[in-house]
Amino acid sequence: MIALQPAASQKITARHLSRQAMLYVRQSTLHQVLENTESTARQYALRERAIALGWEASRIVVIDQDLGQSEVRLGSLQKSLTVFLCSKMPGKIGM
Repeated sequence: MIALQPAASQKITARHLSRQAMLYVRQSTLHQVLENTESTARQYALRERAIALGWEASRIVVIDQDLGQSEVRLGSLQKSLTVFLCSKMPGKIGM
């Protein structure tokens, strides 16, 4: 489990926790996914941080469909990043 600093937990309000937490996991190439396993693991570990901050596991969305996909193959914006950005509308997500 990830240790929290007291200030971090004090900044999270019930309003934040009523929203979804969204985690976008990204590595640009398959080579990066295979070689930088610690980086990928740390990105996924942010889910545990959200839980430690008070989010229910069911309210955490992990977006990792672009993992190992280069921007060149997908166009100017990764598909799942577009989903993430669209959900960033006011009141939709808290983290």
